[in-house]
Amino acid sequence: MLSAYTGNQVRAAESPLLEAGLGGELMQRAAHGLAQACVGELHATGGTYGRAVVVLVGSGNNGGDALYAGARLQQRGAGTTAVLTSDRVHTDALAAFRAAGGRVERLTGNLDRIAERVTAADLILDGILGTGGVGGLRGEAAELVTKVNVRGTSGRVVACDVPSGVNADTGAASGEVLAADLTVTFGGLKSGLLVGAGARLAGRVTTIDIGLGDTLAEPSLYSLEPSEFHLLYSQPQPADHKYSRGVLGIAAGSGMYPGAAVLATGAALATGVGMVRFLGPDAVTTLINTVHPEVVCSHGSVSESHVQAWLVGPGAAEDPGQRQRARDAITSGLPAVVDAGALPLLPETVGSHVILTPHAGELVALFERRGKSVEREAIEAAPLDSARRAAEATGATVLLKGNTTVVAAPDGTVFSQTNATPWLATAGSGDTLAGILGALVATNTKHDDAGASLGLPPSSRWAALAAAAAMLHGLAGQRAAKRGPIVVSELPRHVRLVIHELLRDPPRADQ
Repeated sequence: MLSAYTGNQVRAAESPLLEAGLGGELMQRAAHGLAQACVGELHATGGTYGRAVVVLVGSGNNGGDALYAGARLQQRGAGTTAVLTSDRVHTDALAAFRAAGGRVERLTGNLDRIAERVTAADLILDGILGTGGVGGLRGEAAELVTKVNVRGTSGRVVACDVPSGVNADTGAASGEVLAADLTVTFGGLKSGLLVGAGARLAGRVTTIDIGLGDTLAEPSLYSLEPSEFHLLYSQPQPADHKYSRGVLGIAAGSGMYPGAAVLATGAALATGVGMVRFLGPDAVTTLINTVHPEVVCSHGSVSESHVQAWLVGPGAAEDPGQRQRARDAITSGLPAVVDAGALPLLPETVGSHVILTPHAGELVALFERRGKSVEREAIEAAPLDSARRAAEATGATVLLKGNTTVVAAPDGTVFSQTNATPWLATAGSGDTLAGILGALVATNTKHDDAGASLGLPPSSRWAALAAAAAMLHGLAGQRAAKRGPIVVSELPRHVRLVIHELLRDPPRADQ
């Protein structure tokens, strides 16, 4: 499991080492790792010797890291130019760069010529702003990046710690940002590289251990990895039967939107569950049984149905009966996945066993119902903060859908999953995610320590399962997209195959 930290957390961890006089050593460790990563990028496209490297240098320690790394690249045969974007610069690092034979230019007065040099370089090392940068690039540095973005780059871009202009904590991007192919971050993975615009702009991310060790605080953010899926997936045991395996109740779909029920039900079946009990109107139950004859359908009530968990809301906003079933499921005391048309039916507060799955627009409406005015753009720019605030306001576990999926628990535990492909941005994709999550919840109700296998407290249980659902949904989407545009009704087949692959060779406990 990836653990990520805010910029303040990493700086706090560095503080005792800096006070002990180890600042220079920390910078050299960072620069060594950064240089090695740059060498790897150059070797992937033809080697280091004779290659053109441009180092964009800011005023802080981030610029110092980049200069020391540039000096190492110069010593390995690259032709390296440092572009100083500020009058202030790390003097020792600049001296080392010059001593290695690197060329130094100032940005002021040379904007167009330097933009041409940057766009033609084999590798661009972005060291303008680091974790302490606030408000994005300014002045000629912002103009330079704008020109480079318009013209495009022929080489690879490596960001030093974070892409300049990306908030290390939230992932929000201010102004123009030079998108990286690789971000090399130091001491601890930064939260902003896993969420929002930061996740899109960071490219691949690698973390360099500079020796912070136990001085780091508890992570601010987690991200599940595929190798951990087996820890959260409840596999059937020899003594299991359909009831002990887990029964998921679904109240979804309506005469206007029957397909949502079919998609959610199909995804739940593909994820693995002992039984699905479907409640809904005649037109929908007939369609469900035509497509999925194994589903037990009825027109009954929530109180009459024996299940372990509920999924309510997909396609159900137009049906009064489905709305009532949603209200009853949410207040039943059982775990409940609340999606789409059921979100407006939420009481003022619920428990963490109620898992909300809004997209940004639905979260705007949720906040408005609680007297808070929030713009959709603000939620999309800061999904981490938005999901946290929604969990605090409702008491629920909140899965905020988007290009990255953020899951926030009321206890403060937060996950971000970046597994999805843009091809999943299509109608019905959210219904499928809801079905996957419903199945994982229904089959895990007997295991109240789902987060323990990840070293997390019991209060993170539902958030961990929601993150697992988002990961599975994203991986299934990636698999389906290999054959072209995704047809959502075909996703369940890929869900089954991804589960098979993830469970086939789980790592041993000693690995």
